[in-house]
Order: sequence, then C-alpha cells, then structure tokens
Amino acid sequence: MKPIAPSELIITNRGAIYHLDLLPDELAPIVLTVGDPDRVKVVSKYFDTIEVQRQHREFVTHTGTLGKKRISVVSTGIGPDNIDIVLNELDALVNIDFNTRTIKPNLSSLSILRLGTSGSLQADIPVDSFVAGTHGLGLDNLLHFYRLEQNEEEQELLQSFLTQTQIHHSITQPYISAAAPSLLKHFTEGYHQGITVTCPGFYGPQGRILRLGLAAPQLVDRLTDFQYGQHRITNFEMETSAIYGLSRLLGHHCLSLNVIVANRVNKTFSSDGQAGVEKLIVRSLEIIAGT
Repeated sequence: MKPIAPSELIITNRGAIYHLDLLPDELAPIVLTVGDPDRVKVVSKYFDTIEVQRQHREFVTHTGTLGKKRISVVSTGIGPDNIDIVLNELDALVNIDFNTRTIKPNLSSLSILRLGTSGSLQADIPVDSFVAGTHGLGLDNLLHFYRLEQNEEEQELLQSFLTQTQIHHSITQPYISAAAPSLLKHFTEGYHQGITVTCPGFYGPQGRILRLGLAAPQLVDRLTDFQYGQHRITNFEMETSAIYGLSRLLGHHCLSLNVIVANRVNKTFSSDGQAGVEKLIVRSLEIIAGT
C-alpha cells in the first residue's frame, strides 16, 4: 500500500496529528465533542481520572476515565468546516499507522457523541429541554465533497423534504444521514427525538434577520412544518449533519445530543443556558457510563 504523503497527513515532530495535537494512544474509543473549548473542562470535571490534556488552537482534548469507560472530550469549534478537520483526524488516529503512513488492515470504530446547544423548531419543545437527533439533515455543502450514499429511508426522507420545502431551489442541495441506532436507543427518556438540521451559519442560514435581507425568508416556517410519517424536524444548529455524514463514511457510530437554548417558533431564549448545558452533560454522562 502506498504511504499517505506528508502534505495530506500532517504529523508533528512529536508524532501527533496536526490540528488536534494528539498521539494515537491519547484518544479513547468513546469521544464526546463540544463546540466551545471552555466546555471541555466542564465535561471532564466529572471524569474519575484525567490522563491527557492537550490544546492546539480551538481544539482542546481531555482524555480520562468514567467508571470503567475510557472517554475523550474534544472541542470542535463552530461549523461543518471544523467538523471536517476533527472527524478526519479522529479517524486517522485509530485507523492509520503513523509510522508507515498506511491505512491499517483492521479498522476500528469510535463512538462519537456531540453535546451541544441548538434552537428548537417546534413549539412543544421548549428551551432547556434535550433533543437526540435521529438524523442530521445538512443545509451546508460539506458532504458534497465526499461520496455519501444514502439508504432507502434517507432517500425517501430527503425527497419528501425537498418536495415539501423547495429549499434547494433557493439556497442549497441538502443531504441527510441517520444517527447510530446502537447509541440512539439509550437516549429516549427525557430526550425529544427528531431530525436535526445543520446550517452553515448562525444568522441568515438560520433565518435570522438583522440588517440583511434573506434569500429564503420562510426557512424557519418551512422547517417547522415539515412532516414525513412520524418524522419531523425538531431543532437546528451547525455541526450534526457533518458528524453524521462523515461518521457514516468512516465507519464510526455517532449521535448528536443538544440542549435547546432558543425556541424559534415562540421567540424565547433560555434564561440560563449554561445551567442547561450542565444538566445535559450530567444526564448524558450517566447514560454513557451505564451502557
């Protein structure tokens, strides 16, 4: 097998992957991702031990143990472009031999869970509640740079979405990918479940109007109104579809868990978003430790 060139797989002088600054043995098989670098220590303070602490740019990683589980928590920063970096480098750490620069013959699968914040698109999902994303529906373009194949259910969901919303005619060509059923099944009690939409920005791409007019002014209404069988869109944010799509392609198991900090239907915002994040972390860690 031909080695991967230094320009494609960048390894530092200490043998670490470039952006995350991690050695292969510094990453655990369970990976929690958070957007905010400061949120890493909010998660890892609940670990029983912390063995690794690394930081490079916005990418902060703590690896330790929680009960019998070895876990890493990694900050991604905001947006699908950062997810492209993080998911590819996480995969490289477990599936590429850094000494030979070749893909390992036996591939490993990580369990990757996002702990984030998002906006609700349904009146009955209030601020400070939790959502587990059954699917990630991307209004960004990241997965169009890869060969993403969608199963029959995903194709039907996507076609129904395109037909009902007509969003693709004005802004993008959406894509969709499902969460890992092996992870999703543990997050039912206390979690709303539905489709999480990923947008490539916070203002116009999420239908916010400040001083600029929008190409799709009915975006929020169209997302809220979408229905296909038992499926509906519950929330949107800026990372989930990229995590789901890349995890699918790379063979990892993923799930996005979000606390609602804004309800875009009834125009409310959490009075204490940090408390909501803390509750999401505590509850999700309890479930992870117990599975």
